Amino acid sequence: MRTCRVVGLAALVAVLVIPSTGSAGSKRGVARVGRLNATLAGQLNALRLAHGLAPLRVSASLSAAANAHSTQMARVGYFSHDSANGASFSSRIAMFYTVRGYRSWTVGENLLWASPDVGALRALKLWLASPPHRANLLNPRWREVGLAAVHARRAPGVYGNAPTTIVTADFGSRSK
Repeated sequence: MRTCRVVGLAALVAVLVIPSTGSAGSKRGVARVGRLNATLAGQLNALRLAHGLAPLRVSASLSAAANAHSTQMARVGYFSHDSANGASFSSRIAMFYTVRGYRSWTVGENLLWASPDVGALRALKLWLASPPHRANLLNPRWREVGLAAVHARRAPGVYGNAPTTIVTADFGSRSK
């Protein structure tokens, strides 16, 4: 049985800041799906170009934030923009995507999961079918993206111990 879920409301937050100073393995078999990340980045940029928007640069720091979140959701068995401890997605991303030295900082996030897996084209189509997710994909303010798809052989909690692929896309823009 194939199941797909997309968060009903894409998370988006704009925060103005005053300038101031691989692979994940576990008992559950959580591993990065690098090929999906690369293909999804290419398709996302093709979509943006087709809409007259600048392509997004893949950011190592946003990718690290996205990977931490996808991995945590797969291991703990929840699906939310918030972290398992209740912290907001913007707080989580700020630990990786620094605000230091920037006048303004804004981030957004799209999530989805599928069982047993999902391809890049299907992920993009699911997000495009959801107005808030579509708005994130086509937001002209974004300059960078971090993508992280992970696959768990047996994801607990909301995933029912089924094989599951979870994708996090973290979008960002910073201005000096």
